[in-house]
Amino acid sequence: MPNSSNASPLSQTQSSAAAINLRIFSAVVLTFICYLSIGIPLAVLPGFIHGSLGYSSFIAGLGVSIQYAATLLTRPFAGRSVDSLGPKRAVQIGLLVCIASGIFLLLTALLHELPLLSLLMLALSRITLGFAESMIGTGAISWGIGQAGVIHTPRVIAWNGVATYSAIAIGAPVGVAMEQHWGLVSLGLFAIVPPVIGYLIAYAKTAVAVVSHGEALAFRHVLWRVLPMGFGLGLGTIGFGSIATFITLYYTSFTWAGAAYCLSAFGFTFVCVRLLLAHTIHRFGGFRVAMVSYPVEFAGLMMIWLAPSPIWALLGAALTGAGFSMIFPALAVEAMALVPSRNRGAAISAYSLFFDISLGITGPVAGLLIGQYGYPSVYLFAAMATLLALAIIIRSWRNYRPQPEFQPE
Repeated sequence: MPNSSNASPLSQTQSSAAAINLRIFSAVVLTFICYLSIGIPLAVLPGFIHGSLGYSSFIAGLGVSIQYAATLLTRPFAGRSVDSLGPKRAVQIGLLVCIASGIFLLLTALLHELPLLSLLMLALSRITLGFAESMIGTGAISWGIGQAGVIHTPRVIAWNGVATYSAIAIGAPVGVAMEQHWGLVSLGLFAIVPPVIGYLIAYAKTAVAVVSHGEALAFRHVLWRVLPMGFGLGLGTIGFGSIATFITLYYTSFTWAGAAYCLSAFGFTFVCVRLLLAHTIHRFGGFRVAMVSYPVEFAGLMMIWLAPSPIWALLGAALTGAGFSMIFPALAVEAMALVPSRNRGAAISAYSLFFDISLGITGPVAGLLIGQYGYPSVYLFAAMATLLALAIIIRSWRNYRPQPEFQPE
């Protein structure tokens, strides 16, 4: 009679898969916590700066966007910190800074009768939150890869993206509802809670060893190696930035209703494709996945550009979300394979820079196009950018030379 204590190969495989999924989830949940802190005040702050504090719309926009500038400027430091201190310590530092950001947000609300001082506290809150985003975002990905193994890199990055967008999608409406019922003070108090929980989770998690062997590259050299994939990411991100920033005004220009549904459709297909197709990167390679993704995004953006009715724009936004979904993780895997494992954090940070830069310049460039050619021209421009990205990635694929340690066995 067979020994019942001996598990079958199938059950062992399922148990192993469940353990890996748990390791990945325990890392990306820290990203979710960080972006929940970002999403909670996101939709409230422009109105608070303009309405409650009495500053101009320009200052209101600057007060929000200063966080993105801080994230961009601190990416190199975050990458070096992850590689030298290890992902655990880097994430813990990021979460502590995230707590400080919540405290500054609370002071912003309490000092609202002193507009200049309140605005200063808000600026500190946004700057510290940008730094925290760099540390936690880079550290959580490296931590997940370190625990699950390099072979699961695509899934770690894909799940991390799902955590990012779902946290913002949840946090923004929750923040609006809280501000309406209890004021900005409630947001400040609540913004402290998630990173405290995150710090306790990070403290309890097992650290991964800091890689000490291999060549330690300067950040500029890492940046140069990932440049083609970074350009591909940046050009592909223009479509996302144009929908997030201008779809409401695009709808208004045609007197259409329901622009918010476009954002929902984009987000829905984005998350579904990430969850369902993350395994395709390991199976077919990041370049092939990207080369399929760009044409899908191109088709979606062209549908928005030529849309004769809101339903066509909605379908275009959904198709754009499906196409854009896999570009970040697909190219991230190939970018990381170009540097020794000791520089993994720097590679993630250098690659992510192009996402930040793309979102930063899409608004001004699209604004110039709108002034000359109207709102639809933004989506034609974004569609052409995806074709240029596709050409860059095809050329990079032909000249690709990954590190031996990233070659699948």
